[in-house]
Amino acid sequence: MTVDVHTHLVPRGWPDLSVACGGDGWPWLRIDSERAAMIMIGETEFRPVGPQAWDPAVRRADMDADGIDLQVVSPTPVFFGYERPAAQAVKLAEIFNDLTLETLAGDERFVPFCQVPLQDPDLACAELDRCRAAGHVGVEIGNHVGDKDLDDAGIVAFLNHCAETGTPVLVHPWDMPGGPRLDRWMARWLTGMPAETHLSLLAMILGGAFDRLPPALRICFAHGGGSFAFWLGRLENAWHRRGDVVRGCSEHPPSTYLDRILVDTVVFESAPLRLLVDTLGEDRVLVGSDYPYPLGERPVGEVVRKAGFLTAEQQHKLLTVNALRYLGRSDE
Repeated sequence: MTVDVHTHLVPRGWPDLSVACGGDGWPWLRIDSERAAMIMIGETEFRPVGPQAWDPAVRRADMDADGIDLQVVSPTPVFFGYERPAAQAVKLAEIFNDLTLETLAGDERFVPFCQVPLQDPDLACAELDRCRAAGHVGVEIGNHVGDKDLDDAGIVAFLNHCAETGTPVLVHPWDMPGGPRLDRWMARWLTGMPAETHLSLLAMILGGAFDRLPPALRICFAHGGGSFAFWLGRLENAWHRRGDVVRGCSEHPPSTYLDRILVDTVVFESAPLRLLVDTLGEDRVLVGSDYPYPLGERPVGEVVRKAGFLTAEQQHKLLTVNALRYLGRSDE
């Protein structure tokens, strides 16, 4: 079995969110044809999508072509709604979480992950519990809520609840900074996503989040953990040499926490994949693709299958074993 832990879904339409949730400026879907649609934010085009985003039959055909047996399906981050009042965000989450289950229709090849109103820990825990009871297996969260990073007390409380309930967590970068220097060439995606994920891992370590969370928490950082692995040496050096500034709330050096971190393989080349395996270990890296978006990997898992430095056993771990353990389906 080969597992893809990082894919996204967009339902083919949803209720008028200004009516269902209150407020205005919500995302909506402009249907252009049977096979083409555009996610809109107000009157601004955000992202084109096609049937890969909403049609299970198309997804299954692509999975078959790529040799993928199981696919984790998460929300598209533009729908998180963290900037909204919590009462609106929980209604938004309910709508999209229910639409996800309706779209996937109980197909066992898909593993649904829900979204939660992360700006309100109590509502987030309640929505997670509702979703787990309805059929969701895990949760995708954004890497920050406004200026609150993952070491925020409320977010840590939610992550503790995930650990207690055995819920796997996928952390996805979102809401990257913009501006004239970043709005060209998809630079927000090419530089902002790696930087945002790196910053989130710093917060988990230096902000003391890992010290307040149990080792049982299964948390995976998308896009290879951003630039974290490449700059671990710089972080470690700074922790020891400028501990008065850098250490924050962390109880141990940054390298101590590597066995708490999972990352996906959305790095596209053998060299960065080798860096991930060398830095985090062969048990901490899982196949991901970012399907169905154009900056994702196709065929899914190719970077692992073509990595000549991996043994057959290591490939099996990255393609299968690590993901099944992450999903709570294996004790290996």
